[in-house]
Amino acid sequence: MASVGGAVAGGVGAPTPHVLAVDDSSVDRAIIAAILRSSRFRVTAVESGKRALELLGTEPNVSMIITDYCMPEMTGYELLKKVKESSKLKQIPVVIMSSENVSTRIRRCLEEGAEDFLVKPVRASDVSRVFSRVLR
Repeated sequence: MASVGGAVAGGVGAPTPHVLAVDDSSVDRAIIAAILRSSRFRVTAVESGKRALELLGTEPNVSMIITDYCMPEMTGYELLKKVKESSKLKQIPVVIMSSENVSTRIRRCLEEGAEDFLVKPVRASDVSRVFSRVLR
């Protein structure tokens, strides 16, 4: 089992962290969900920032959000801003993913409150590193 902040994810007495994965690409959504599930996280995968906000309004137990940067209707950056502006949601860590390694974009997301910025393709080692640091 994956170790998360000293507790075993999914172990007795330790609630399984719930991660909301947001990506408009069904392939990328499936890949990130599979990586997260293999690390023993509970995963809800949605296709848009709008759908993520709807889900966050009804699901109070999200431990972290991992979102693609470039999506139609609402970018991952816009989702990040809405989460960080909300008194109910701002404590939820947000990780941004992108296939483009653009330093200004990365800096802007981190300044807005993102916990980390991962460049696709996301690997299990990336997820492990980020989640062990953020979900302590």
